[in-house]
Amino acid sequence: MTMNQRKIIELEEGWDFMQNGITKLKRILEGLPEPQFSSEEYMMLYTTIYNMCTQKPPNDYSQQLYEKYKEAFEEYISSSVLPSLREKHDEFMLRELVKRWPNHKVMVRWLSRFFHYLDRYFIARRSLPALNEVGLTCFRDQVYQELKGKVRDAVIALIDQEREGEQIDRALLKNVLDLFVEIGMGQMVDYENDFEDDMLKDSASYYSRKASNWIVEDSCPDYMLKKVQNELLVVYSTQLLEKEHSGCRVLLRDDKVEDLSRMYRLFHKIPKGLEPIANIFKQHITAEGTALVQQAEDVAGNKVSIRYSEMLTSIAPQAESAVGSLEQVFVRKVIELHDKYMAYVNDCFANHSLFHKALKEAFEVFCNKNVSGCSSAELLASFCDNILKKGGVEKLSDEAIEDTLDKVVKLLAYISDKDLFAEFYRKKLSRRLLFDKSANDDHERLILTKLKQQCGGQFTSKMEGMVTDLTLAKENQNHFEEYLGKNPNANPGIDLTVTVLTTGFWPSYKSSDLSLPVEMVKCVEVFKEFYQTKTKHRRLSWIYSLGTCNINGKFEQKTIELIVGTYQAAALLLFNASDRLSYSDIKTQLNLADDDLVRLLQSLSCAKYKILTKEPNSRTVTPSDFFEFNPKFTDRMRRIRIPLPPVDERKRVVEDVDKDRRYAIDASIVRIMKSRKVLGHQQLVMECVEQLSRMFKPDFKAIKKRIEDLITRDYLERDKDNPNLFRYLA
Repeated sequence: MTMNQRKIIELEEGWDFMQNGITKLKRILEGLPEPQFSSEEYMMLYTTIYNMCTQKPPNDYSQQLYEKYKEAFEEYISSSVLPSLREKHDEFMLRELVKRWPNHKVMVRWLSRFFHYLDRYFIARRSLPALNEVGLTCFRDQVYQELKGKVRDAVIALIDQEREGEQIDRALLKNVLDLFVEIGMGQMVDYENDFEDDMLKDSASYYSRKASNWIVEDSCPDYMLKKVQNELLVVYSTQLLEKEHSGCRVLLRDDKVEDLSRMYRLFHKIPKGLEPIANIFKQHITAEGTALVQQAEDVAGNKVSIRYSEMLTSIAPQAESAVGSLEQVFVRKVIELHDKYMAYVNDCFANHSLFHKALKEAFEVFCNKNVSGCSSAELLASFCDNILKKGGVEKLSDEAIEDTLDKVVKLLAYISDKDLFAEFYRKKLSRRLLFDKSANDDHERLILTKLKQQCGGQFTSKMEGMVTDLTLAKENQNHFEEYLGKNPNANPGIDLTVTVLTTGFWPSYKSSDLSLPVEMVKCVEVFKEFYQTKTKHRRLSWIYSLGTCNINGKFEQKTIELIVGTYQAAALLLFNASDRLSYSDIKTQLNLADDDLVRLLQSLSCAKYKILTKEPNSRTVTPSDFFEFNPKFTDRMRRIRIPLPPVDERKRVVEDVDKDRRYAIDASIVRIMKSRKVLGHQQLVMECVEQLSRMFKPDFKAIKKRIEDLITRDYLERDKDNPNLFRYLA
């Protein structure tokens, strides 16, 4: 028989046949004796639907079959599923539910196969819900909506039983919760609204009651452990939070790392729960850091605690006083403090940004306090100097030095006056380089690289120039020696080493018109002649205060080589021509200022090595004193170094930095005004502070003063109508 001759299937006839198949499927699902579908039965059911949907109108029953598909589920749920669920309660109801839900999904799968032709054509063309969705929606609308409250309460009751230590069927619990998720058909809205919200409220109530007992009965660590073990995911009452925060202070004080980790895991699940913990963390670090500053102050004031004295002795056993190693002890303890709490941030607080911020703000508080009149910037620079110079206080391996330098640079990030550190560091670097005190060139370059990464290229440009200068100076000295070898007439008479430096890179040094002894004059002239062969466009400025001389002192017992500064050497050479000289004679012949002359005469006549004798024989030098060469001087060494009394360069460094800051503020103001043309006073000050805060924290009064100065120099002008408004003058 052809398609055109196919018998028309009426709706009632076709649906009666389909009902037989649906009834058989229901009996299988109910567990009644019924053989499985054969392939022939399945094909007959599918073909019946196909034929009824492909008949010509008015015998195309696609719409009616789509409706009867839904009615089949509704009838089965009403007659079998709901009655069986309504007669059961609590856990028994849950067990029935987790049996009925998979059965329903099986029914949907089989019926959607029988009616598959509807999905392919009728439903697709009319944009109707798919058969699978229709079947699942029937269960949600009829079963889930009626029973969800009872199911939720039964699940929470099971959870409460387990919290009290009873054994429950966890597989049952999981299957019910899976139903809450699946019923949302890919969305979590039903799970969250119909179960999770109520579960969390119940948990909050339950654990608030429990925690009230725990916090009274248990120690803080035991309390935290119980909370973690019970997977506490609730918002606690304010009273409990306050008690737990006080517990956090105890844990920080006692270094309870595991307990702090538990506290973090608990509080990070509470909205804004970490903020008070981070604040306590900050307060604790600030207190510890401030205590270190106070300890260092006590050391400087000779109120040394036993513990701090022991630290000084372990670091510098040869040091009689705390002053020499004060910066070593203080900075080393700050580094240890930073290591300790950075480990807390990483290990206990999961590297959370709130705790990084708390650590930074805490260190910024005490790292910018003065210690015995020294800024932290100076202490850091001195610490680096001791690490990097020969014969430093601490004897460290190369690896330990690199690690320490890395930590120092990290500390520098907390210092507001980075420009002050740079100037102190540059001063100390210059002494290491010029007097060959640097222990390792690689370490010098390493810290400059780290500083450059931390603070930018401008921060280290002068320091890098200083290191490069020394390399060029050595090459220049080699060329000078070659010049002397090729020009026998150019003989300086004594061994001469000259270090030529670039003025812009190095700190400013006090220069003087020292009247050189005859022996030295020829040296200078010979080098000038050599230098003019290399360049005619550069002028040499001689910094005699940085020079070093090796001269032989012929004493009665033996000749001793004296290593002295140029000023000292010039003074000693005067006694080759005179046995006795007055203070004023020496001053006239050397053309030195009083403060320089007093220092050099004190080093030669009043200190450890008395190369000169002084009348009167006192411990201070005065303008009325007379000096003679001491032929009886002797020492067990054949070579001795006679240092000048140290000069406190702090004031000079601070003055230089203040001057540089004035230039920086001027440049910043001009840069801002050039861009903005017109700007109010308050906004100009704030933008200036923002630009400069990377290097130092400018004082508002200083900015105001610089604005006034720029107005007098015609860079800016005040608005005639509004004195708080400035205009840029091109």
